[in-house]
Amino acid sequence: MKMVLFSVRSYDRDSFEEANRSFHHELVYIEARLDRTTASLSEGSPAICAFVNDRIDGETIRALARGGTRLIALRCAGFNNVDLKEAQAQGVTVARVPSYSPHAIAEHTVGLILTLDRKIHRANNRVRDGNFALDGLLGFDLYGKTVGVVGTGKIGAIVARIMHGFGCHVIAHDQTENPECLGLGVEYMPMSELLAKSDIITLHCPLNKETHHLIDEQSLAQVKPGMMLINTSRGAVIDTKAVVKALKTGRIGNLGLDVYEEEADVFFEDGSDHALRDDVLARLLTFPNVLITGHQGFFTKEAMAQIAETTLTNLSAFERGVAGGNEVVRVPDHASARTVIL
Repeated sequence: MKMVLFSVRSYDRDSFEEANRSFHHELVYIEARLDRTTASLSEGSPAICAFVNDRIDGETIRALARGGTRLIALRCAGFNNVDLKEAQAQGVTVARVPSYSPHAIAEHTVGLILTLDRKIHRANNRVRDGNFALDGLLGFDLYGKTVGVVGTGKIGAIVARIMHGFGCHVIAHDQTENPECLGLGVEYMPMSELLAKSDIITLHCPLNKETHHLIDEQSLAQVKPGMMLINTSRGAVIDTKAVVKALKTGRIGNLGLDVYEEEADVFFEDGSDHALRDDVLARLLTFPNVLITGHQGFFTKEAMAQIAETTLTNLSAFERGVAGGNEVVRVPDHASARTVIL
């Protein structure tokens, strides 16, 4: 079956070409991001593949449907950028990759924590300039610190396990308590209590109406002064402007981000030859205690291979007219307008 992939980089092409040796689908690669203005590039293709920062709103979905698209295959876990109601209305199935390598993101999270704590990034820059002084590089022992994990799904649970291995006291907040975390001795508590007790808070919750700006000015007023905040989930889980204020007052002592609220126009692009136009992001980058990576937490060989494999499996299931198990919107009968939200 033909599928047009949007927002493609060389590494996407490599992983999909390798995986497709077993599937033999017709894959078309497009570098452009998917939105209402580029949807026509997939005209005539029954399936398209999109990524986290593609804009799959109602207008885009209607344009895709007019062009014959009946499957939106997301090569990511999150689907907050998709208008699911409009997909349902247009008879378009939406499938995702619910899990590729939770270890990849969890390990990147711990990497951010260690780098910020021991100021490894700053030390590396100094040594390259011939400066071996230790002034300003003082860190702290992770052993005995309290780590608050917000969201204890697969990724959060792995982070909890790793931090438990460091000898940290791990506490958590989630609507559902994870038995694996309970087995480690993780203590679940209300969000307000977690905010007040944590030396380090790491976010691993999905982005939805309940979690949008979960970390805002009000919640930051409850945290320990000088705490460390890590976000490798979705950018809009934190109110970035409130975080900037908290950095200025010292309420946040260290900030590690792999995602950003307005990342769609910045991340996954090489903007090194022009000035950064995002004033808030530019302000964040002026703080010495802020470490930002460009949504690379997922980016391991194993994860990329799994993303391609699962996406093509979803495409094959759609081609056969069967449920693949990864649908968030499924149209059982593609000839009808009946749809089911899973």
